[in-house]
Formats: sequence, C-alpha cells, structure tokens
Amino acid sequence: MTAEARQPRAERDEPRPGLSRACTPVRPMTPELYRVRSRRADRVDTVTLQLVPVRGGCPPYRPGQFTMLYAPGVGEVPMSISGRARSGGYVHTIRAVGAVSGALCGKRPGDVLGVRGPYGTWWDIPAAVEMDVVVAAGGLGLAPLRPLVRELVRHRSRYGRISVIAGTRTPATLVYGRELARWRVNGVDVQVTVDHPDHVWKGPVGLVTRLLDRIVFEPRRTFAFVCGPEAMMRATADDLVGRGVAARRVELSLERNMKCGIGWCGHCQLGPLFVCLDGPVLSYERAARLLAVEEL
Repeated sequence: MTAEARQPRAERDEPRPGLSRACTPVRPMTPELYRVRSRRADRVDTVTLQLVPVRGGCPPYRPGQFTMLYAPGVGEVPMSISGRARSGGYVHTIRAVGAVSGALCGKRPGDVLGVRGPYGTWWDIPAAVEMDVVVAAGGLGLAPLRPLVRELVRHRSRYGRISVIAGTRTPATLVYGRELARWRVNGVDVQVTVDHPDHVWKGPVGLVTRLLDRIVFEPRRTFAFVCGPEAMMRATADDLVGRGVAARRVELSLERNMKCGIGWCGHCQLGPLFVCLDGPVLSYERAARLLAVEEL
C-alpha cells in the first residue's frame, strides 16, 4: 500500500468536491444539455439511461459522486452516477418514485435533459489496495457501487478477496443481474438475498447482513463500501465493526433531500455537515454518531 493510500482523504492533495466541480463555475445552477443515447428498462419502474453531452459537457466523475438531473418543465433531482457512457457521458439508473424521476424514466433516445455536476465525495478506492474488500448493497444502492466494483475488477490483482453482497425485495427487482454474473467470472464472490422469494428462487432469503456469514474476509485488513436504505447501512456497518473491521475503513453513501448540490440551500444538512459537499460518501467513523440521532 502506498503512503498516499494510507492517508485520510482530507490530508491528501486532492481538490475539494463541491462548487469547484460544477460544470459551469460562473453560473453553477445552469445545467449542461445532455441527450439520451440509449434507454434500457431494468424493471417496471426502473430504467438505465446513457447520457452524452450535446456540446461541451461536464467534467469526468469519480465513483461515488452524483449529478443533478433536470427534466425540462418538471424539476431537478440528485442522482448517483452508475457508470460512464462510451462517448464520455454518464450512465444513470433511475427509479420512478416521484414527478421528476418519473419524467426522467420516461425519456427516450434523442430526448434532451439537463445535467449539473459531478458533485460530492467519492469512494476511497486507493485505501483498499492490498486489502480484502466487501461491497454491500441494498436495493438500488447497487447503482452508485457499480463503478466502484468495475474499478476493482479492472485492477483485480491489486486487492485481496473481493465480495459483493446485495439484497433486493424480490428476484424480479434485482438490477444488473447479468453484470453480477460477469463479476463472478472475474473472481468476485457475489451473494444475493431477497426479502420475498418467488417459486423458482433457491438462494438466501432475509437481510443483507446474513450474507456476511457466507463470505470470507480478514476483518483487520478489510475495507468495506456500503450503500442502500439507511437502516440497512447502519446494520451492515455495525455488523462489520463488530466483526473487527475498523469504522474508518467502512464507507457509506448517505442520502438526504438535496436541492442545489453546491451547499447553498441547506436542505441536505446533517448535523454540522452538508451531504452534497461533505458527502455523500463518509466513513462510518464520522457518520455513526450522526446517524444515531433520530430524525437528524
């Protein structure tokens, strides 16, 4: 492991995420125009869009960051980046849960929408070099973890054991099923559990934390990345720490009600932090005391 990889993120000579990463620094609330290159229906309420810039475009992203996506005439929402489009744009996997996300899910190839970003902190992948890696996802939490796992697979020899554990409501709601199979072929231990099995499901049933008993890792030399519903992340992080993984080596991707993405509006404040600037990726060492406060 390099000396840089051992340093905390704040001590490294890296640019601070936030306003400096806006795609138009002079007018940070003005989105860049992106065209939908392709659309894939992952399930009834979820689609994956490949977005390419109409001109110019936003800067490259780091795994774990997010953008603000604008559906013209409807509104804007934060959305985790789930990959890089072949033409240098972004890939977003979106679930229709409201007016804006529903409008985005309805976009077709050729349609234009707005993009601001990328914003926020990122997964500390260099810190996991030479260590066992546990990636834990709940539901659509697999989307912001997907670029991370792709990076781990691309440089497989740099890491010890790599395990991906994922939980989903039913077998039909699992996203990236084919990609999970490819990760297995590339030396990743992939385990999936469901809350409600169908008549053909023969895998585990229950909480994601139960899958920790099915994977192999050395706690004192393990780095973990966790994303999903807040209760799932807290339970998984607590379990990992209880098994001996250092809290500073467990990273979570937090979700709050973001409106601007650049620390102006205060909607995403979590105690002393703004999730859009100080997160969404935080170590559990830093996040645990904040998540323990009810309705903070």
